[in-house]
Amino acid sequence: MSKHDFPPEEFAARQARVRKAITDAGLDWLLIFHPVSMHWLIGAETKSYQAFQCLPIAAEPNPLIIFTRESERYEFEGDTLVDEVVGWGGGEPEDPVQAFERFADRLGLRRARVGMEVPAYYLHPHHYVRLQSMLGSALIAEPSNLVHDLKMVKSPREIALIRESASIADLGMDACIATCREGRTELEIAGAIYHAIMSAGSGLPASTINLVSGERMRFSHGAPTSRRIRRGDWGNVEFGAAYKRYTVTLGRQFGLGAPTARMKEIYGIVREAGEAMIAKIRAGVSAIVPHEAAKRVIAEAGYDRYRIHTSGYGIAPGVPPAWGEPLNMFGGSTYTLRAGMLVSVEPPIFIGEENIGARIIDNFLVTETGAERLSRWSRDLIVVD
Repeated sequence: MSKHDFPPEEFAARQARVRKAITDAGLDWLLIFHPVSMHWLIGAETKSYQAFQCLPIAAEPNPLIIFTRESERYEFEGDTLVDEVVGWGGGEPEDPVQAFERFADRLGLRRARVGMEVPAYYLHPHHYVRLQSMLGSALIAEPSNLVHDLKMVKSPREIALIRESASIADLGMDACIATCREGRTELEIAGAIYHAIMSAGSGLPASTINLVSGERMRFSHGAPTSRRIRRGDWGNVEFGAAYKRYTVTLGRQFGLGAPTARMKEIYGIVREAGEAMIAKIRAGVSAIVPHEAAKRVIAEAGYDRYRIHTSGYGIAPGVPPAWGEPLNMFGGSTYTLRAGMLVSVEPPIFIGEENIGARIIDNFLVTETGAERLSRWSRDLIVVD
């Protein structure tokens, strides 16, 4: 996404909602570090998340100033809604926190009530500790999900981009199954998926493809390798398509030849667990309810110890290495589903001692009365002749 992907009034409405949330939290400023937050607020598409960057947002309307490495200046100036770029580094190295201290004093942050995002991947622990020390008593909160919680319900324009990503993901699965032939490597299949989705308009997805086959079926997030597909193999694939970063994920189970009775049994349980989840998804339902429905099916079949991953989660316009939102359909979740949210359904079973696993992944738009599945692909086992 860039500043051109949505009308100015939609960006302005997002910024106003964030300013109100900052005020309601008793803050004067929020220091934004998460690139997905920046993406939503100013249309940033830069790779500057690889280094220290910060977008301070004030409770009161103020110019939008990005603090970033100097090498990103032209992209921020040309393709985002920032009013000013303050750069650090450039042709010679510079300590970004020392440079940020000067910027913070310019804004008066040490005399204000400041909150700070603390994202998992995008703020180095050493920088975080130094920011705490530098801001001192001015830092009074770390509302890391303040922006994320506002953006989980998607606008009509965002949903249009999500639908485009879903169509592209289906093309990726078409390519996956068309390429799955005896003698082909997992990497060849992954390459065909990437070629299909990017030729159709997807950007590079935030997370890499999971693709396993044969004895690697027990790996829940295995990357593709040079292993060659053999007759009788079964495999599992998960990937995302990202049209203007708005991501949709898709995962299926495929094999060369008829499935074994054991594969059909495990797959059948996983499919039933997913269907139980889907039946519970609708606006107003606690996010833990669909999870408990899937958990019950798997536990009653005797496989709860092999349910080794979340049942589903919110999908964001992702930035490497992840596309997930804070909403998780998992134990302890405090979120409530709302119409316009995008969630994955993917309760799994992986049995290490048998080198077997099963997971079906679909994305759903939450509606007032249920859940709309976005993929046209059948949820059946895929048998390749």
